[in-house]
Amino acid sequence: MNLHDWIDELSDVLDVEAEVDEGLLLDLAKTVADNVQRTAAPITAYLLGIAAGARGADPDAVERLAARAQQLAESWDRPADAPDPDDVDDEVPDDSTVDHTDDLYED
Repeated sequence: MNLHDWIDELSDVLDVEAEVDEGLLLDLAKTVADNVQRTAAPITAYLLGIAAGARGADPDAVERLAARAQQLAESWDRPADAPDPDDVDDEVPDDSTVDHTDDLYED
């Protein structure tokens, strides 16, 4: 079974009618996998599909959406193993030598 046959069969199973530009999706997935992280590729394709479906996008609009995603991936400057800045604990200064006896606290 080739990719085009798979797309046709999957479209039937999912009960969707869509034009699929395999080359566009594969190029986008490769760029994302190479520049962001491998596992980001299928998620990117999924989100592109969500965006296209939400807009009722025609093939030209899908290309424009994919180009925006590809541009983001090409400019991605965080290594795949870099921690998410939101998940990094900020360093807490050691103030154990500071006398807090007279500090006022609000409830």
